[in-house]
Amino acid sequence: MTGPLTVGIEPQGTSVRAMGEIAAAADAAGLTAAWTPELYNRSATITLAEMAHRTTRCTVGTAIAYGVGRSPLTLAAEARDLDELSDGRLVLGLGNGTRRMIADWHGLDGDAPAVRMEELVVLLRRLWRLHEGPVAHEGRFYRVRIAPTGELLPPLRERIPIWTAGVNPRMVEVAGRVADGLLGHTLFTVRYIEDVVKPAIEKGALRAERDPSSIKLASLLFASVHEDAEVARREVAAQIAFYASAKTYAPLLETIGFAQVGETIREAFARGDLDAMIAAVPDAMVDALAVAGTPDDVRCALRRYEGVLDHAILYTPSFTLSPERVRESALALIDACATDAPVALDAGSDAIGARPA
Repeated sequence: MTGPLTVGIEPQGTSVRAMGEIAAAADAAGLTAAWTPELYNRSATITLAEMAHRTTRCTVGTAIAYGVGRSPLTLAAEARDLDELSDGRLVLGLGNGTRRMIADWHGLDGDAPAVRMEELVVLLRRLWRLHEGPVAHEGRFYRVRIAPTGELLPPLRERIPIWTAGVNPRMVEVAGRVADGLLGHTLFTVRYIEDVVKPAIEKGALRAERDPSSIKLASLLFASVHEDAEVARREVAAQIAFYASAKTYAPLLETIGFAQVGETIREAFARGDLDAMIAAVPDAMVDALAVAGTPDDVRCALRRYEGVLDHAILYTPSFTLSPERVRESALALIDACATDAPVALDAGSDAIGARPA
């Protein structure tokens, strides 16, 4: 499942143009990938188009694009365009968000998100081959009936990598069952990955009669760098507090040993006390969830993921920070992780996205 650790970056809380600049810097520095987020104020696919335009070597991916909110046909068409725009460097990373987000943000049925994602990925594979003939699908969550008129050109590649996001074991299983990789959550510890995530991927893969070792394993990691290590650690602590304030993640925090911290943070959040939220994050939690500090600190912390992950995605904090500081930190992280080795994207490489031969 895991090979040599590769590193990518996902900037948060800054402009689309700045994310393009950060992607270009990552590309020039030899990082393996640049990733885009999605929220109610940011489109992963449009931002990825800017990143693809500004890069030539690295993989570009969505971490994540919502699998809900777009029709499967629209999502497949966007993926075709992005793969063409990036010359075959796309990884399509998909997630649903929480059940409440599915229901309240997108107005859809929030039940059985894992089953929904499994149906979506299989359907996207069929729509990717729409040039081969009509697609007729009647499922629990999706209905598609389409017969293209005239000659439809095939996509740039016969198959694109589709990675799915997961937190709890059943959602993680989705990657093993139908996807090419898993995009792990920022609240994953090394122990959680080893004890929960890897067994869930294996369970899903074996159920689908797939080889578990063929499923790539990536995770977002809180990451910040500053000459003053305490500045970087406080920035990461703020982002950890932001996530821990959501009751959705209370079960995960309990599993990784920080249930009481989560409760304290939620109480501070209810009072509107941001300083208390951040102060409630102990050093042990920063050490367990983040790579933060000086450039040497960041490089040293990344070593604990060797043999654990295939790909580490450096996730820049944005909570309480200005867009300028987000950009500065992202560029500094890239400098800290720069490599002289070229980014190999040929079909036979171990890089996470493969350029067509």
